[in-house]
Amino acid sequence: MTVTTPTTTTAGAAGADAADGAGSRGGAAARGRGPAGGGAPGPARGTAPGRIFASILWRDLMVTARQPWLFLAEALLQPLFILFIFGKVLADMSYVDPGYVPLLLPGIVGLTAFISALQATALPLVMDFSYSKEIEDRLMAPVGIRLVALEKIVFGAVRGLFAAVLMVPVGILVLGVPWWPLASVPPVLGMLVLGALLGGALGLVLGTVVPARRVGVVFGLALTPLMFTAAAQYSLLSLHGLKWFQIVVGANPITYVNEGLRDVLLSDVDSVPLGLDALVLAAAIVLAALVGVRGFTRRAVD
Repeated sequence: MTVTTPTTTTAGAAGADAADGAGSRGGAAARGRGPAGGGAPGPARGTAPGRIFASILWRDLMVTARQPWLFLAEALLQPLFILFIFGKVLADMSYVDPGYVPLLLPGIVGLTAFISALQATALPLVMDFSYSKEIEDRLMAPVGIRLVALEKIVFGAVRGLFAAVLMVPVGILVLGVPWWPLASVPPVLGMLVLGALLGGALGLVLGTVVPARRVGVVFGLALTPLMFTAAAQYSLLSLHGLKWFQIVVGANPITYVNEGLRDVLLSDVDSVPLGLDALVLAAAIVLAALVGVRGFTRRAVD
């Protein structure tokens, strides 16, 4: 016993030292492996949130695609009636000047992008947080809460942009005005994207603030002033005779979507320059997104 015990202990210690040495070499080798050493590439983990974001967005879009007629009715019915009454009926009855019709279409298209995005973001959120609790499925995804909130903004913006793009040929056919030139497509799409993102961001704000039992009242009180002070039926610079109303319209960020579209499409109408429109919209989107994401995070944690 006195001979074997030290021998065993010495052998065990030697084995432990060898294992530690092997483990150290293995750990060093593992740490040495990277993108250049033949191991798994490091950025793979960084792409996971993006893939999850895309999956959630794709799922929401597929749900919309399964009900196309409902989407078209929600997105196009109201602006189509505005175009038909103001641009067709009143024009044929000579109650409005013929030059008013081309001015009306860009404003209604821009308004469609904003309103469709706002409704697609705000109304489902109000229901999710209050009754259906469907938002909990999104919050269980292995991605940050803020990214889920941003997905809601992007989803609403995609719906708003699609509705606005559909509204262009429909409005041209209803009003009988010339087709917009192809050269105007990039700036027009840029302004519509900004308008749709603004609608999605403000929809996130409303969707996290408005309680379900008051959603009808709040939306009625909010949307009506926003629609009629957005310079959709007139130009902002033409209101110089009504200075107080011009200030109110200028404070509405949706105005700069419509002014930007007119600046691109209508050379004979005085409009706010396109660059200034884009700057105002970008600032409004960032501010609304920050407020909306903060409200979404608070509601999700609660």
